[in-house]
Amino acid sequence: MAAEARVIRLLMELRGLGVTDTRTLAAIEKVPRDLFVSQPFLDQAYENRALPIGRGQTISQPLVVGMMTQALEVGERMKVLEIGTGSGYQSAVLAQLCRRLYTIERHKPLLKEAEERFKRLRIHNVTAKPGDGSRGWPEQAPFQRIMVTAAAHDIPPVLLSQLAVGGIMVLPLGEAHALEQDLVKITKLADGDLHIDHLGPVRFVPLVEGLAEE
Repeated sequence: MAAEARVIRLLMELRGLGVTDTRTLAAIEKVPRDLFVSQPFLDQAYENRALPIGRGQTISQPLVVGMMTQALEVGERMKVLEIGTGSGYQSAVLAQLCRRLYTIERHKPLLKEAEERFKRLRIHNVTAKPGDGSRGWPEQAPFQRIMVTAAAHDIPPVLLSQLAVGGIMVLPLGEAHALEQDLVKITKLADGDLHIDHLGPVRFVPLVEGLAEE
């Protein structure tokens, strides 16, 4: 099956599973997932499944990318923080939707590969750095939107403090080595309260403090 047909099939599958936001689907259609998948898994690049990318990390299942992106409700003038660059695939999707994306990855080799992919795709509105994602990016706060692509035990207070009033954060919550975690959408209200929506079960690697030893 040609790559274009595989993309169309994947988009139809995502629509059927609840990813209905047209901007999200357009962004997924525009980003070639095969560029973010390692050679042994190229034949599965447009399958709705997570795939290994090395360093114990994965490129997320397209359905999860779609659901998290849709839930984030990213506007074209927004500044967005992503914790966990990974392959750069989710970053590339978000970059289609926002004004500026800041992304942090604790594995330097993965970050280098992701940045090379951004250059190849001529994505110029992404600023990336190696670091401890649990600390966020205080120099650039506040952010209108924050996405965390690793499972936290509780809502990280540091990241919450960097979220603008009225902003949205999407992240998986739960025990790091549990079979699944709870994907939540958190809206920071003006009175300081939080509105939490539960989006369903997911499975992510744990949110780990500090840079990885390479």
